[in-house]
Amino acid sequence: MRASTRTEKIWWTVITVLVLLYALFPVASIFATSFKTPSDLTSGKFLPTNWTGQNYEQILVGSAQDLFLPALRNSIGITVIATFIAVVLATLCAYAIARLNFPGKKLILTTALAVSIFPVISIVTPLFNLWRNIGLYDTWIGLIIPYLSLTLPISIWTLAAFFRQIPWELEQAAQVDGATSWQAFRKAIVPLAAPGVFTTAIIAFFIAWNDFVYGISLTSTEAARPVPAALAFFTGASQFQSPTGAISAAAIIVTIPIVLLVLFFQRQIVSGLTQGAVKG
Repeated sequence: MRASTRTEKIWWTVITVLVLLYALFPVASIFATSFKTPSDLTSGKFLPTNWTGQNYEQILVGSAQDLFLPALRNSIGITVIATFIAVVLATLCAYAIARLNFPGKKLILTTALAVSIFPVISIVTPLFNLWRNIGLYDTWIGLIIPYLSLTLPISIWTLAAFFRQIPWELEQAAQVDGATSWQAFRKAIVPLAAPGVFTTAIIAFFIAWNDFVYGISLTSTEAARPVPAALAFFTGASQFQSPTGAISAAAIIVTIPIVLLVLFFQRQIVSGLTQGAVKG
């Protein structure tokens, strides 16, 4: 039994290492490329011959700062607002789905799932025409609304599963003590649901932060263009020079907030996912 357990641990360790290498190799490659000179980009070597920070200088204080910095500001602002709205709406909707019995509840969940898997590219063209006609094209609101279609369905599904695990008796006890339905929800349920709400917010943030299709299709200037779309407009110092180094540096910078969120709040993320997945 012990030998079998030891063998299983070894195999799981090997599998974990292989998965980590598979997942982190592209990141390591981009990181190394971000420090390469233009001559190193065509050398075929994994690590740069001479490490340089000129790519980071180009996007932060150099010729590409007017393209990258406004896009970074747009990404932060639009993503935070879209995430906040999605989490607030999903919290109320998921609570109603988990606690109340009403006609069409399963239809709502099915519709949310259908919307989440609907191909984005198929609705970009009509949305582009509509936004141009009503004046939302190339605006923050014009991106926040489509981002809700990406973040709200998964948020509803995640929170609905989490709310089902919270004992109904806690809310009933609060109402017996004189609390209204809203007070019981706000003071008794929401604090218990905090791990799930936080996990949902992180997932929604990731989805909105990484969007490219809406960002490239519904913007035309730096007024609302997010970073993933702005990377497509990077150019080299000349028409014969590839902007691979600058793009890699920008990719590393926009990845840092995601990595920090996961590192700082990994316990809350794991707690929210596991509690929402356990049936009680």
